[in-house]
Amino acid sequence: MYEEQQQPATGPQGADGHGPLAGFTVGVTAARRAEELGALLQRRGAAVLHAPALRIVPLADDGELLAATKDLIDRAPDVVVATTAIGFRGWVEAADGWGLGERLLARLGGVELLARGPKVKGAVRAAGLTEQWSPSSESMAEVLDRLLEEGVEGRRVAVQLHGEPLPGFVESLRAAGAEVVGVPVYRWMPPEDIGPLDRLLDAAVARGLDAITFTSAPAAASLFSRAEERGLLPELLRALHHDVLPACVGPVTALPLQARGVDTVQPERFRLGPLVQLLCQELPGRARTLPVAGHRMEIRGHAVLVDGCLRPVPPAGMSLLRALSRRPGWVVPRSDLLRALPGSGRDEHAVETAMARLRTALGTPKLIQTVVKRGYRLALDPASDAKYADA
Repeated sequence: MYEEQQQPATGPQGADGHGPLAGFTVGVTAARRAEELGALLQRRGAAVLHAPALRIVPLADDGELLAATKDLIDRAPDVVVATTAIGFRGWVEAADGWGLGERLLARLGGVELLARGPKVKGAVRAAGLTEQWSPSSESMAEVLDRLLEEGVEGRRVAVQLHGEPLPGFVESLRAAGAEVVGVPVYRWMPPEDIGPLDRLLDAAVARGLDAITFTSAPAAASLFSRAEERGLLPELLRALHHDVLPACVGPVTALPLQARGVDTVQPERFRLGPLVQLLCQELPGRARTLPVAGHRMEIRGHAVLVDGCLRPVPPAGMSLLRALSRRPGWVVPRSDLLRALPGSGRDEHAVETAMARLRTALGTPKLIQTVVKRGYRLALDPASDAKYADA
C-alpha cells in the first residue's frame, strides 16, 4: 500500500476542477482497511503517506484464548459481549481449529449475546447465531448502560476483547458485582517493517503532513511509543498541537492522544467515509488565503491555489512561502528566509535558487516582489495592508 507519497487520484471534484483535499498530505496509520481509507483520500485529491503503526496477530495458537474458550464451554456465562466482527470471526475460527467450534457455538446459542454494532451483528449471524440486542450508537458505553440497568450482580459476563482500551467497562461491571471473563482474540504488535512508520514520523515532525488519521487507539499508542524510542516525542507533540491535524475515527481511538494533551477531531459517525468528509472540511478551513497582486492565493500543504488553479510547489519553495505569509506584505530578509530553508547552510544563494523555482511553480512571478538589498515580500493588495499590518 502507500508507503511513500502518492500522486492524487481522480475522484470527487469541485467546481474548480480539483478535489477538496488537493494540495494536502495525509498520513494513514491503519493496519486494517488502509487501502480503503487511502483510496477515499486520494479520490478527493490528497497525497497519502501510509505507515501501518501496528499489525494484528491472531491468537489461534495462544494458550490464553484456548483456556478462556474451554472455561466458557465448561462453565456457561450469563452474557457474552461481542465487540468486533473480525474478533468474533477469529474466535470461532480458532475454536474450529481446536475442534471446539460446535461446542462453542452451542454454548453461545444458549446465552444472552450482545453485539456492538451492525458489523458485529453480521458476524454473529454468519456463525448461525442471533444476538439478543445491539446498540444503535455502536458505543460500548451504551452496552455498559444496558448491562448495569439489567443488573449484573452474581452474573458471569464474557467480553470479547479487541486490543483497544475499554475505559471503565470491565471495572464498572466488576464494581457492580459481575464476574468478568476476558476473551483475548488477537493482539496488537509493532509492525514487522518499522521503516514506513519512521518515515511517517519524520514527515510529521518536519511538517510534511497536514493531517494524520487514526482508526484504532493502539495505532496512536504505537506512534507515540516509536517517537519516544527515537527521542522525537516532544517534537511530535508540538507538531500535533500546532501544525499537523490528528483525526480519529471515534472517541475511544482518541484516548491515547488525549492522554498526551492532544486535541483531535472526530466525525459524528464512527466510519471511514465520515472521517474523510471531516478532513475535507477541516483542512481547507486551515489553509491561509491572501489577496496578492490582484490574485487569490490559498496556501495548502504542498501546493498553492492561485485563483482556484492548483500549483504544486517544491518543499523548499513552500518553506519560503510560509515564511513570507507569516508577515504578508512585509519585507523578509534573505537571512530569515535562509533559516527557513531545510538544510540550506549559510549560502544565501540557496534562497535565490529556491525563490526562482517558487516563482516558476506559482506561474505568476509578480506574486512575490524582490526588494533590492533587503529581501522579498508578498505583493499584498494595497486594500489589504491595514488588515494584515499586525499579522
